[in-house]
Amino acid sequence: MISLAIPLDEIIIPFLAVGLAEMGDKTQLSVILLSSRTKEYPQLLAGVMLAFLITDGMAIFLGSWATEIVPIYLVKLISGSIFILFGISALRTEQKEEEEERQLPSGNALISGFSLIFLSEWGDKTQIASALFATEYDPIPVLIGVMAALFALSTMAIYLGRMISARVKRRLISRAAGILFMTIGLAISLSLLLP
Repeated sequence: MISLAIPLDEIIIPFLAVGLAEMGDKTQLSVILLSSRTKEYPQLLAGVMLAFLITDGMAIFLGSWATEIVPIYLVKLISGSIFILFGISALRTEQKEEEEERQLPSGNALISGFSLIFLSEWGDKTQIASALFATEYDPIPVLIGVMAALFALSTMAIYLGRMISARVKRRLISRAAGILFMTIGLAISLSLLLP
Protein backbone atom coordinates (compact mmCIF):
# COMPACT_ATOMS: atom_id res chain seq x y z
CA MET A 1 0.00 0.00 0.00
CA ILE A 2 1.35 3.41 -1.03
CA SER A 3 1.21 6.14 1.62
CA LEU A 4 0.38 9.64 0.47
CA ALA A 5 1.03 11.16 3.89
CA ILE A 6 3.63 13.92 4.00
CA PRO A 7 5.76 13.94 7.14
CA LEU A 8 5.00 17.21 8.95
CA ASP A 9 8.62 17.74 9.95
CA GLU A 10 9.53 18.10 6.25
CA ILE A 11 7.21 21.13 6.15
CA ILE A 12 7.67 22.54 9.66
CA ILE A 13 11.48 22.50 9.77
CA PRO A 14 11.93 24.48 6.51
CA PHE A 15 9.04 26.78 7.56
CA LEU A 16 10.70 27.66 10.88
CA ALA A 17 14.25 27.89 9.55
CA VAL A 18 13.41 30.04 6.53
CA GLY A 19 10.95 32.13 8.55
CA LEU A 20 13.57 32.95 11.17
CA ALA A 21 16.31 33.55 8.60
CA GLU A 22 14.14 35.87 6.49
CA MET A 23 12.72 37.89 9.40
CA GLY A 24 14.24 41.36 9.28
CA ASP A 25 16.18 40.48 6.10
CA LYS A 26 16.73 43.06 3.35
CA THR A 27 13.96 41.55 1.26
CA GLN A 28 11.42 41.97 4.05
CA LEU A 29 12.56 45.56 4.67
CA SER A 30 12.17 46.19 0.95
CA VAL A 31 8.61 44.82 1.01
CA ILE A 32 7.78 47.10 3.96
CA LEU A 33 9.08 50.12 2.07
CA LEU A 34 7.36 49.17 -1.19
CA SER A 35 4.04 48.68 0.60
CA SER A 36 4.33 52.13 2.15
CA ARG A 37 4.43 53.59 -1.37
CA THR A 38 1.35 51.95 -2.90
CA LYS A 39 -2.24 51.01 -2.26
CA GLU A 40 -2.05 48.00 -4.60
CA TYR A 41 -1.37 45.52 -1.79
CA PRO A 42 -2.73 42.36 -3.47
CA GLN A 43 -0.68 43.06 -6.61
CA LEU A 44 2.44 43.74 -4.53
CA LEU A 45 1.97 40.48 -2.60
CA ALA A 46 1.37 38.58 -5.86
CA GLY A 47 4.59 39.95 -7.38
CA VAL A 48 6.61 39.20 -4.26
CA MET A 49 5.26 35.66 -3.95
CA LEU A 50 5.76 34.91 -7.64
CA ALA A 51 9.41 35.97 -7.34
CA PHE A 52 9.86 33.84 -4.22
CA LEU A 53 8.21 30.87 -5.94
CA ILE A 54 10.57 31.11 -8.89
CA THR A 55 13.79 31.78 -6.97
CA ASP A 56 13.24 29.44 -4.03
CA GLY A 57 11.41 26.91 -6.17
CA MET A 58 14.39 26.68 -8.52
CA ALA A 59 16.73 26.37 -5.55
CA ILE A 60 14.65 23.58 -4.11
CA PHE A 61 14.36 21.61 -7.33
CA LEU A 62 17.82 22.27 -8.71
CA GLY A 63 19.70 22.48 -5.40
CA SER A 64 23.03 24.19 -5.42
CA TRP A 65 23.33 23.68 -9.21
CA ALA A 66 21.16 26.82 -9.71
CA THR A 67 24.07 29.10 -8.79
CA GLU A 68 26.15 27.58 -11.60
CA ILE A 69 23.63 28.70 -14.25
CA VAL A 70 24.25 32.41 -13.73
CA PRO A 71 27.52 33.56 -12.17
CA ILE A 72 26.83 34.93 -8.68
CA TYR A 73 28.91 38.05 -9.36
CA LEU A 74 26.63 38.95 -12.27
CA VAL A 75 23.51 38.38 -10.17
CA LYS A 76 24.91 40.58 -7.39
CA LEU A 77 25.91 43.31 -9.84
CA ILE A 78 22.44 43.43 -11.43
CA SER A 79 20.71 43.19 -8.04
CA GLY A 80 22.83 45.98 -6.55
CA SER A 81 22.16 48.20 -9.56
CA ILE A 82 18.40 47.67 -9.29
CA PHE A 83 18.42 48.60 -5.59
CA ILE A 84 20.41 51.76 -6.35
CA LEU A 85 18.00 52.73 -9.15
CA PHE A 86 15.02 52.14 -6.83
CA GLY A 87 16.74 54.35 -4.23
CA ILE A 88 17.42 57.16 -6.70
CA SER A 89 13.83 56.94 -7.95
CA ALA A 90 12.48 57.12 -4.38
CA LEU A 91 14.63 60.18 -3.59
CA ARG A 92 13.53 61.90 -6.79
CA THR A 93 9.89 61.24 -5.89
CA GLU A 94 10.52 62.80 -2.46
CA GLN A 95 11.78 66.00 -4.08
CA LYS A 96 8.64 66.50 -6.20
CA GLU A 97 5.53 68.35 -5.10
CA GLU A 98 2.95 66.39 -3.10
CA GLU A 99 1.32 63.96 -5.53
CA GLU A 100 -2.22 62.69 -5.48
CA GLU A 101 -1.20 59.04 -5.45
CA ARG A 102 1.83 57.30 -3.99
CA GLN A 103 3.94 55.70 -6.71
CA LEU A 104 6.36 52.81 -6.79
CA PRO A 105 9.57 53.26 -8.78
CA SER A 106 8.17 51.30 -11.74
CA GLY A 107 4.61 52.56 -11.20
CA ASN A 108 3.25 49.01 -10.95
CA ALA A 109 3.12 47.15 -7.63
CA LEU A 110 3.25 43.68 -9.19
CA ILE A 111 6.30 44.49 -11.34
CA SER A 112 8.09 46.37 -8.55
CA GLY A 113 7.53 43.60 -6.01
CA PHE A 114 8.50 40.88 -8.46
CA SER A 115 11.64 42.54 -9.82
CA LEU A 116 12.97 43.62 -6.45
CA ILE A 117 12.57 40.19 -4.83
CA PHE A 118 13.53 38.24 -7.96
CA LEU A 119 16.85 40.05 -8.30
CA SER A 120 17.73 40.25 -4.62
CA GLU A 121 16.84 36.69 -3.62
CA TRP A 122 19.39 34.90 -5.84
CA GLY A 123 22.19 33.62 -3.64
CA ASP A 124 20.37 34.82 -0.49
CA LYS A 125 20.69 32.73 2.66
CA THR A 126 17.05 31.61 2.48
CA GLN A 127 17.45 30.44 -1.10
CA ILE A 128 20.55 28.49 -0.15
CA ALA A 129 18.77 27.06 2.90
CA SER A 130 15.88 26.00 0.66
CA ALA A 131 18.30 24.17 -1.63
CA LEU A 132 19.95 22.46 1.33
CA PHE A 133 16.60 21.31 2.75
CA ALA A 134 15.75 19.83 -0.64
CA THR A 135 18.85 17.64 -0.45
CA GLU A 136 17.61 16.20 2.83
CA TYR A 137 13.82 16.11 2.42
CA ASP A 138 11.25 15.59 -0.31
CA PRO A 139 11.12 18.79 -2.45
CA ILE A 140 7.31 19.21 -2.35
CA PRO A 141 7.00 19.50 1.47
CA VAL A 142 10.09 21.75 1.51
CA LEU A 143 8.47 24.02 -1.08
CA ILE A 144 5.23 24.11 0.94
CA GLY A 145 7.08 25.01 4.17
CA VAL A 146 9.30 27.62 2.54
CA MET A 147 6.46 29.31 0.64
CA ALA A 148 4.22 29.33 3.73
CA ALA A 149 6.96 31.08 5.74
CA LEU A 150 7.63 33.63 2.98
CA PHE A 151 3.90 34.28 2.50
CA ALA A 152 3.38 34.91 6.24
CA LEU A 153 6.38 37.25 6.48
CA SER A 154 5.54 39.12 3.27
CA THR A 155 1.93 39.62 4.37
CA MET A 156 3.14 41.00 7.72
CA ALA A 157 5.64 43.27 5.93
CA ILE A 158 2.94 44.67 3.64
CA TYR A 159 0.62 45.27 6.58
CA LEU A 160 3.43 47.00 8.50
CA GLY A 161 4.25 49.20 5.50
CA ARG A 162 0.58 50.12 5.22
CA MET A 163 0.47 51.14 8.91
CA ILE A 164 3.66 53.18 8.58
CA SER A 165 2.35 55.06 5.54
CA ALA A 166 -0.81 56.03 7.44
CA ARG A 167 1.15 57.47 10.38
CA VAL A 168 4.35 58.91 8.91
CA LYS A 169 4.72 61.75 6.41
CA ARG A 170 5.27 60.52 2.87
CA ARG A 171 8.35 62.71 2.35
CA LEU A 172 10.07 61.00 5.28
CA ILE A 173 9.11 57.55 3.96
CA SER A 174 10.42 58.41 0.48
CA ARG A 175 13.68 59.71 1.88
CA ALA A 176 14.14 56.65 4.12
CA ALA A 177 13.23 54.29 1.26
CA GLY A 178 15.67 55.97 -1.10
CA ILE A 179 18.53 55.87 1.36
CA LEU A 180 17.83 52.26 2.37
CA PHE A 181 17.51 51.01 -1.23
CA MET A 182 20.75 52.77 -2.20
CA THR A 183 22.53 51.39 0.88
CA ILE A 184 21.39 47.84 0.11
CA GLY A 185 22.44 48.28 -3.53
CA LEU A 186 25.87 49.57 -2.56
CA ALA A 187 26.33 46.76 -0.02
CA ILE A 188 25.45 44.14 -2.64
CA SER A 189 27.77 45.76 -5.20
CA LEU A 190 30.63 46.13 -2.69
CA SER A 191 30.30 42.47 -1.69
CA LEU A 192 31.75 41.68 -5.14
CA LEU A 193 35.04 43.26 -4.07
CA LEU A 194 35.36 41.20 -0.90
CA PRO A 195 36.91 37.74 -1.07
